[in-house]
Amino acid sequence: MAERGVEVSALPAEVREQLAELDLELSEGDITQKGYEKKRAKLLAPYIIQAQNLAPPPQQDGQEPGPSSATAPSNASSSSSSSRHRRTRRPHRSGGTRDERYRSDIHTEAVQAALAKHKEEKMALPMPTKRRSTYVQSPIDNCTPPDSSSSSDDEGGVSGESGEQQQSPDSWMNSSIHGSSTSSSSASSTMSHGESRPPQAPQPQSQQQLPPQYPPPPHSHSQPSALAEAFAHARIVTRTGRDPPAGALGPDGAPQAQARARGSRVDLPSNVVVRGMSRGQSRSSMMETADGVPVSSRVSTKIQQLLNTLKRPKRPPLSEFFMDDQEEIVEVPRPDPNTPKPEGRQIIPVKGEPLGVVSNWPPALQAALTRWGATQGKSPALTALDITGKPLYTLTYGKLWSRSVKLAYTLLNKLGTKNEQILKPGDRVALVYPNSDPGMFWVAFYGCLLAEVIPVPIEVPLSRKDAGSSQIGFLLGSCGVSLALTSEICLKGLPKTPTGEILQFKGWPRLKWVITDSKYLTKPSKDWQPHIPTANTDTAYIEYKASKEGTVMGVAVSKVAMLTHCQALTQACNYCEGETLVNVLDFKKDMGLWHGVLTSVMNRIHTISVPYAVMKACPLSWVQRVHIHKARIALVKCRDLHWAMMAHREQRDISLASLRMLIVADGANPWSVSSCDAFLNVFQAHGLKPEVICPCATSPEAMTVAIRRPGVPGAPLPARAILSMTGLSHGVIRVNTEDKNSALTVQDVGHVMPGALMCIVKPDGPPMLCKTDEIGEIVVNSRAGGTMYYGLSGVTKNTFEVIPVNASGAPIGEIPFVRSGLLGFVGPGSLIFVVGKNEGLLTVSGRRHNADDLVATALAVEPVKTVYRGRIAVFSVTVFYDERIVIVAEQRPDASEEDSFQWMSRVLQAIDSIHQVGLYCLALVPANTLPKTPLGGIHISETKQLFLEGSLHPCNILMCPHTCVTNMPKPRQKQPVGVGPASIMVGNLVAGKRIAQAAGRDLGMIEDQDLVRKLCMWPTMMHQFLTEALQWRAQTDPDHVLYVLLNAKGVAVCTATCVQLHKRAEKIAAALMERSGINTGENVVLLYPPGIDLIAAFYGCLYAGCIPVTVRPPHPQNLSATLPTVRMIIDVSKAACILTTQVLMKILRSKEAAASVNIKTWPIIIDTDDLPRKRPPSIYKPPSAEMIAYLDFSVSTTGMLTGVKISHAAVSALCRSIKLQCELYSSRQIAICLDPYCGLGFVLWCLASVYSGHQSILIPPLELESSLSLWLSTLSQYRIRDTFCSYSVMELCTKGLGGQTEILKTRGLNLSCVRSCVVVAEERPRLALTQSFSKLFKDLGLSSRAVSTAFGSRVNLAICLQGTTGPDPSTVFVDMKSLRHDRVRLVERGAPQSLPLMESGTILPGVRVIIVNPETRGPLGDSHLGEIWVNSPHTATGYYTIYGEESLQADHFNTKLSFGDPQTLWARTGYLGFIKRTELTDSSGDRHDALFVVGSLDETLELRGLRYHPIDIETSVCRAHRSIGESAVFTWTNLLVVVSELCGSEQDALDLVPLITNVVLEEHHLIVGVVVIVDPGVIPINSRGEKQRMHLRDSFLADQLDPIYVAYNM
Repeated sequence: MAERGVEVSALPAEVREQLAELDLELSEGDITQKGYEKKRAKLLAPYIIQAQNLAPPPQQDGQEPGPSSATAPSNASSSSSSSRHRRTRRPHRSGGTRDERYRSDIHTEAVQAALAKHKEEKMALPMPTKRRSTYVQSPIDNCTPPDSSSSSDDEGGVSGESGEQQQSPDSWMNSSIHGSSTSSSSASSTMSHGESRPPQAPQPQSQQQLPPQYPPPPHSHSQPSALAEAFAHARIVTRTGRDPPAGALGPDGAPQAQARARGSRVDLPSNVVVRGMSRGQSRSSMMETADGVPVSSRVSTKIQQLLNTLKRPKRPPLSEFFMDDQEEIVEVPRPDPNTPKPEGRQIIPVKGEPLGVVSNWPPALQAALTRWGATQGKSPALTALDITGKPLYTLTYGKLWSRSVKLAYTLLNKLGTKNEQILKPGDRVALVYPNSDPGMFWVAFYGCLLAEVIPVPIEVPLSRKDAGSSQIGFLLGSCGVSLALTSEICLKGLPKTPTGEILQFKGWPRLKWVITDSKYLTKPSKDWQPHIPTANTDTAYIEYKASKEGTVMGVAVSKVAMLTHCQALTQACNYCEGETLVNVLDFKKDMGLWHGVLTSVMNRIHTISVPYAVMKACPLSWVQRVHIHKARIALVKCRDLHWAMMAHREQRDISLASLRMLIVADGANPWSVSSCDAFLNVFQAHGLKPEVICPCATSPEAMTVAIRRPGVPGAPLPARAILSMTGLSHGVIRVNTEDKNSALTVQDVGHVMPGALMCIVKPDGPPMLCKTDEIGEIVVNSRAGGTMYYGLSGVTKNTFEVIPVNASGAPIGEIPFVRSGLLGFVGPGSLIFVVGKNEGLLTVSGRRHNADDLVATALAVEPVKTVYRGRIAVFSVTVFYDERIVIVAEQRPDASEEDSFQWMSRVLQAIDSIHQVGLYCLALVPANTLPKTPLGGIHISETKQLFLEGSLHPCNILMCPHTCVTNMPKPRQKQPVGVGPASIMVGNLVAGKRIAQAAGRDLGMIEDQDLVRKLCMWPTMMHQFLTEALQWRAQTDPDHVLYVLLNAKGVAVCTATCVQLHKRAEKIAAALMERSGINTGENVVLLYPPGIDLIAAFYGCLYAGCIPVTVRPPHPQNLSATLPTVRMIIDVSKAACILTTQVLMKILRSKEAAASVNIKTWPIIIDTDDLPRKRPPSIYKPPSAEMIAYLDFSVSTTGMLTGVKISHAAVSALCRSIKLQCELYSSRQIAICLDPYCGLGFVLWCLASVYSGHQSILIPPLELESSLSLWLSTLSQYRIRDTFCSYSVMELCTKGLGGQTEILKTRGLNLSCVRSCVVVAEERPRLALTQSFSKLFKDLGLSSRAVSTAFGSRVNLAICLQGTTGPDPSTVFVDMKSLRHDRVRLVERGAPQSLPLMESGTILPGVRVIIVNPETRGPLGDSHLGEIWVNSPHTATGYYTIYGEESLQADHFNTKLSFGDPQTLWARTGYLGFIKRTELTDSSGDRHDALFVVGSLDETLELRGLRYHPIDIETSVCRAHRSIGESAVFTWTNLLVVVSELCGSEQDALDLVPLITNVVLEEHHLIVGVVVIVDPGVIPINSRGEKQRMHLRDSFLADQLDPIYVAYNM
């Protein structure tokens, strides 16, 4: 062992001892890495100087040859050499409680052999991608070696300290230059500032971007071929700045900027595809080409790797999958015929030897104390040690007796005032004493026994947040404790409130604290004597016990059981008066209490108590005490054996020859055998005799179950059982012969206790007796056992009053047994063997695994330099109808990402090989963060709780749902469409189903003439064109105000009367006509902020005979992301001219714009701000109403840029339809808070007012960002009855104003005037949002019936719109499972798997809707989900494309049903929905047909043969954890990818991965392939508030998201 040339074995003994102590502190986590290195360097400094000239010794074999030793430069800092030194030692060092008892050389060999087998079929797991900042905020990001991301907080992340010189500096510099992802950080995050990588061709790089062991991506096209393939799908792929080629760099060398702020919502086409894609084509055919993203980009390579790994066969054969029937009850896999079954006969109860009657045994335990106090007063009872391991004080039997009597007297007579007695015999009292003070505890315990009050010993609470402290509160409550005894020193140390009172601990009852130090006790009067009755069945004391779930219960032990137990232990261990016993165990409970406090007093034994703190400081202290006091008995755990072995090298002259019994308290742990052997190996030379090692088995309920009696020198040692792990997992005993890799060696725990009867019963279900070769739970009948769980009679019955039954179910007798919670069997010669505990039992797919066995396997995976040995928690969580195994370990601060990941993948393989069970999740948390039990072990139930609530904060996580979830329903097989149309029709008729179709009311030709005259309205039929309507209004009612535009302050900054609008339109038309090169029928792009200029320019174009195309202007702060979209619409629409404002014209020609697009090729730009007052020579009138009026361009949620042609006839029909539905007249006012660039938003903003004559108050949605209440205060101020908004506006108000309703009320805001508030969208109604909006603003007078939604699509801008005449929108609950099968089954509210859906508004007049099967194109019945087809006079004419794709036009706009009504021409909306006939009636008196929109067909995910809607999965994901803001899902090569925005702190990032995986598995029966955690605002959202999932997908695959963390689920 060399430390800079220092031979550690040559150092003086005391230095070696200090080094060993230091190592122990580090492994226990009591010292930080930094502190460790400092102290170590200090210790070694004098010796390093002397050894400076020596040559370095050869490499140690304990160290892995690897970059750390081979390439570390000779001038590495001392920290790196010390870390190397530590790595060499680490396999021999360890810490924690669950420790070296797991260390079995046989097992280690088995694990290594299993891993070697795996090496041949190398498993290339993709490493997760972690942003560097997640765990270490380092300003020198690009100059830090790649591994610094896992250094713990107390190191401050300085790379030199954390000892991770894993690679030489040259290698990490190179890797950072090449953007290598080996270490963890994604290429984009490594180059976040763009300094370290010279701009170079990205393509050759992408091959190098994976760690060397990973295969190159299978189909890495070079970029041109990816584009060529994309072209092959007849799609125009145009790159936008938002999506540069993988690795493209912006002007400053950094990756191109992207629209991050949600403020500037951007419509971003993804590598834009002009118009829709043929719906027959599935999205998956496009995914292969990555939508124009080169598939060789880093992210997709990792996904490819994941796919390759997942292709390996799973363990269960197909027969074990179950069918997904309608009820979907998970069917248990059919039993495997090769499963081993028990074959022995039924077990016969095993009887212990009779409990002898010894004449001088006391009638009660207190009587023994009375006797020794009187007759042997000077005899020592207890010696306590100080922190250094030296004796602190010795309590004699005389002192113990007199102090206990004083305490008993004080408790009964001196606590209250003169007349009131606070404590009565039988009351419960808490004992709160630290482990370092056994004397005070003894006095308190015996004082309570003498006073006949019931002591309840508990741990000292250290803080409000102690692991499990509220559970202790539950115990105190169930025992009715109101008084706590403690010592003065302990009381001073308890946490206090600022006023000095003791803190009220979480979940605790109110306690009165009593100090029991001698000076506070009263001496009893001469005539007072404690009452000592003969032992009876009253409770003597209560011992606490934590269950598997973490509940703490009190086991009550009666006086007679306490006495009998002491007698049985005395007989079994052959205790003699006056012996010396060394106790290292906790004296408050279990063996430490039974042997070290109770039995020892009964036999006048001298106990030497060695506290945990002393053991940590000096691990050899108990061995020294045995040597000094010539102790006969020692009471230890495997941990103490291991610690002593570690430190023994420093002690030459100790002897253990005096020991006649070395009782190993956790000898029932199957892994204790190796600790006992190793200890014997080392200390046999110091006089330890093999026969003195006595393992035993105990439980709080049954107390001591069995103990090995001390052997006779020279007698043969008991045999071992070598069992097959596979057999054990099926609950049967099979001696392992073939595969030594999966064998478990167990030692016996001796015979049953004297006077007890024992048998083995099945651990679950009725207590049926097991067969002789079957493993079951040990149950015991004895007078020496617990009697009940105090205060919990229900739970008591199942544990303390069990009557075993035989195979036929008949009870075997009258006597009740107690369940011990231990699993085991009876071996030859009636020896008891224990193989595990009920609380460590993990039952996965019907097979049982023991948590301790899994820990042992994990720890046998070398090198253990990644985690602390003693700090591993194994538990199971129930996900998708089965238990799933989770392992959580504390990671060492100096372990690199690479090491940790390597270790995790090897643990997976080892557990898979040896236990044949898959792990669900493996998480590593930073050092010292797992909740601890008072004696330093890991608090399992608390850890599980933290895991499930997402508060564990792991620094590394590996989820393996693909490999361990084997009970998924069978994928649905789609039936071939072989059924003819006629049979479907007949089928529907037979089933009594109506065809799902509905229609709005008639679009009447002429209205009531009186009404026309009365309201001075223009006769509808007169004008086919909006231009005529505007001219007519300018003549008949010139001063009527049509538009009012508000600014952020709510002030009207601009208004337009009919005549003003007409005149402005004329000016613009004249300017257009004057320009040469702009002809009638040409397209003109209108680039304006939301306002009246836009409206005037629109009508100006119509007057000039041009076709307007409205385009959202680019965002000045974000040109690189928004300008390319503008450019693309201009190019695609072949615009001849751009009309815009002065400001925007400057932007279009600016330098900043030149960086994103070619500004030299803009068409003519006309600035309309200061046009001369000219009139056009004539106003154009189209020859026919079928001519195109305008083009509507929009980016769909799937990232398609589609332009549709809207004819003049469609415009008139649509305006008329809206007018009728909403009852719009010139006397009406409506408020519009929508973007005016496409769809229904544009129609309401620019067209409807001119048609109907009502006044529109225009509120640009952007103004709301600076003034949230603008929209609502406008509604209140103008007393608006009808208003239109988008989901983004509603969300802004809900989130921003939700808490301010009182303030708004005081300002006089009143919404009672609002009759209808319509949300305009092209998606499923967001019920949760509309409901919370209604609820929040109900106090301001908003009617619960006011909020409704509209629905439109690309082919038809408005299909539904809740007007004033129809019934209120209805809500239904549908079964989600049926919906995945395209069936609609209504269920009750609150039914499991129910999904609430709201009607999308009333169908507009003149519109007909039918639900059609998208594959067969036949009409569907109303219990089916299908595509919504629409027929109406205002349907768009077709797509506007560069190539006239006639086939697509026909498919989407002029398509016919395959049967039923083959004449009508329908347009396909591309949305799935269904129609339900409701109980409500519409205006004509018929029953109302409601249309429910479920989601976009292009966005649905086809997974496992079922149809999923992203929004449903996203809703579940958002519910999974409080830190998830928004989320989006998409698929990539059949893997489900979930992207979630983290709105909490970055340390929550990895907590989300298991929770997201769980919720999607539970609620949707899908396995998530990749979880991506990103910053808020990364998920792109368009102007309508809809997520652009395909755009997100492309950014992810091109590695442009800069994610916080990417987890690839195995």
